[in-house]
Amino acid sequence: MIRCLLSLLVFGVCLIPQRHAGAGELPNIVYILADDMGYGDIRALNPECKIETPHLDALASEGMVFTDAHSSSSVCTPTRYGILTGRYNWRSRLKSGVLFGYDRRLIEPDRLIVPAFLQRYGYHTACVGKWHLGLDWPLKEGGFADGGKDATSVDFTAPIKNGPNSVGFDYFFGISASLDMPPYVFIENDRCTALPTVQAEKGYFGRPGAAVPGLTPEQILPDLTDQAVDYIRRRTEGAAADAPFFLYFPLPAPHTPIAPTKEWQGKSGLNAYGDFVMQVDDTVGQVMAALRERGVAENTLLIFTADNGCSPAADIEEMHAKSHRPNHHFRGHKADIYDGGHRVPFIARWPKWVEAGSSSNQLVCLTDLLATCAEIVEDELPDDTGEDSVSILPALHGEYDSPRRTAIVHHSIRGAFSIRRGKWKLELCPGSGGWSRPRPGRDDLSSLPDVQLYDMEADVSETTNLQAEYPEIVAELTELLRDYVDRGRSTPGPVQPNNGPVDIHRAGIAAKRR
Repeated sequence: MIRCLLSLLVFGVCLIPQRHAGAGELPNIVYILADDMGYGDIRALNPECKIETPHLDALASEGMVFTDAHSSSSVCTPTRYGILTGRYNWRSRLKSGVLFGYDRRLIEPDRLIVPAFLQRYGYHTACVGKWHLGLDWPLKEGGFADGGKDATSVDFTAPIKNGPNSVGFDYFFGISASLDMPPYVFIENDRCTALPTVQAEKGYFGRPGAAVPGLTPEQILPDLTDQAVDYIRRRTEGAAADAPFFLYFPLPAPHTPIAPTKEWQGKSGLNAYGDFVMQVDDTVGQVMAALRERGVAENTLLIFTADNGCSPAADIEEMHAKSHRPNHHFRGHKADIYDGGHRVPFIARWPKWVEAGSSSNQLVCLTDLLATCAEIVEDELPDDTGEDSVSILPALHGEYDSPRRTAIVHHSIRGAFSIRRGKWKLELCPGSGGWSRPRPGRDDLSSLPDVQLYDMEADVSETTNLQAEYPEIVAELTELLRDYVDRGRSTPGPVQPNNGPVDIHRAGIAAKRR
């Protein structure tokens, strides 16, 4: 108790581990994040799915499927920021687009995020996979790389600064950004595991850049899978087994380059993307098997989801011709403000507490992980932490009396905003806000209304714009979004600052310019 009181005085938090009411030991938490994988790519979620996904189907039958789950953005980096910080990505310095492999850290130095929070309760924390949240690469002449693709001045022999280890991960093994972004090198903690001494040509990984000799796109997912499985093994033997663990496993697949191994090539009968999805399913199966074989599956919260919808790089039209719809019946795809851009698969298994074969239609955002962890350990988040995070623990326990999240904000690659409350979804832009048609910057949007309003109960495919019929709904939702922006949060609590000004109409106005 004396230690706890001292901790409260010095740090404002009690460091004595707490326990989720009635749960006994704290659960392990494994969070698997697929990259550019659509809601319709899992047979358990889409009965018309043409891809075999036996392991994800088993995960759904053993856990809970959330049918109305969304990423906080329709592209990679912003969603990953939201998952770990519990904060909408547009509150950070990144107002649109994504980072690249040499970009500097995005997560603010003083921000408390999921792994550092869980460390306070005795968790060992690891990130295995695609980071894509910025790293500070040291330069040979001093200082750090700040974007760009030229690696000639980077000192790959020196420690990398401000990576995953600096924000609460005890261990990191992975790649700096997307599978098609240099440098093409594995990183373990703050060091490259081998030096990138050759230049990958354009089209090999996707973009030309520094690469480790012999490294191929096909080996990245298997190597990361082996590392994740090995981490589970190491944390469940000897003295390490006394502490719970948190494994954040952001996959590089099925993102481009779409590179299934020879074992999986041709297996789907669709195209290479379908094959790569099957390999992702196998990766999930290996993690499930490891948890089971190590005897910890019963009290492990295992979540599978994706950072955004399927990308057009997967050749969506080819799959449609073969009766497979990777984004199910949702309009649009990756990068868009439409639901195809951000409605994602979300399956949670926790045998000790989650009813097998259950489902929830609760509105869920990937920012909700931090608040969920806080409720699991029976703690409250500080005022300046997880400003847009809402716990889904009651839903996991089967409590459906009232929704915990009343509204959700969506964001496209170009920075277009949308807000959904109940059945109404307001989009503050003409067109997709992303890459599908009507496409801003490419198609003529001058004759389209400035905003779009859809009834998501009657029109889940967003075909009929009702903004002219319901101006009062447009006004109400616009005001709610402004309130979320101005307060620096969408949850109750003191006003918090955003990192720079936020203009909810900027992208919509820009969309009308060709």
